[in-house]
This record gives sequence, structure tokens and C-alpha cells, in this order.
Amino acid sequence: MADSLTLEIADFEHDVLTGIYSEETGKPQPLRFTITVKFRAIDYYDPETPLEASKNYMDLKFAASDAFPEGLHFKLIESVADHVCNTLFMQDERVEAVTVKIVKLALSEKNEKIGITLHRDRR
Repeated sequence: MADSLTLEIADFEHDVLTGIYSEETGKPQPLRFTITVKFRAIDYYDPETPLEASKNYMDLKFAASDAFPEGLHFKLIESVADHVCNTLFMQDERVEAVTVKIVKLALSEKNEKIGITLHRDRR
């Protein structure tokens, strides 16, 4: 069995054009992302191991922010999560699986967390 490395960015907030209701369309909504990436590990990480042997954490942040096409409206947050997964798979062939949790902050009335979690293995 091969080793794997799990990278994560938790509770990253970014505004995304998403929603199906009239009050949601046309304006960005705040979403909270937690992204976990299962990554093929190398045999050993010594103190001098270069960044290229792993994955830059900022790639996860990029996938949930700057990687969204400008002006594109996602009806469902499921499609937002799918876009994040696809972006991370395209960035690096060593990414084996991605889990994206999204919480829609605008829907919270009493601090509940309303959202979805999508897990996708590389196909």
C-alpha cells in the first residue's frame, strides 16, 4: 500500500456567484470552504525536502477563489465544489482525492452550518 499525504485548508471564506433564488442571483455570496486533498507521498521527507515533493497549500486556496471564472454563476454549491475538485486534479497528477466542504454563510440564522460535502476520487 502506498503512503499518502493529506493537505488541508480549513474555514477559508470567499464570495462566489451562486444560488437559485432571485435574492441570491446577481451578487456574490459568502461561502466557507474546507478542502482536503489526498496526495501521493514520497518515501521520506527530510529537513531539506523541496516544496516540489509536496503540494503548495496556496493551490488549495487558489482553487476556491481565483480559479473561478469571472462572472460565472453557479446555481448549486455542488457545482462550486465540483469546480474546486477539477481544478485541483488538473493542477497535479499526484492528487488522488479531494474533499470539499462548503457552508453557505448567508443562510445561517442561528449560527447553524448549512452546506454540502463532496468527495471525489481521481477517475
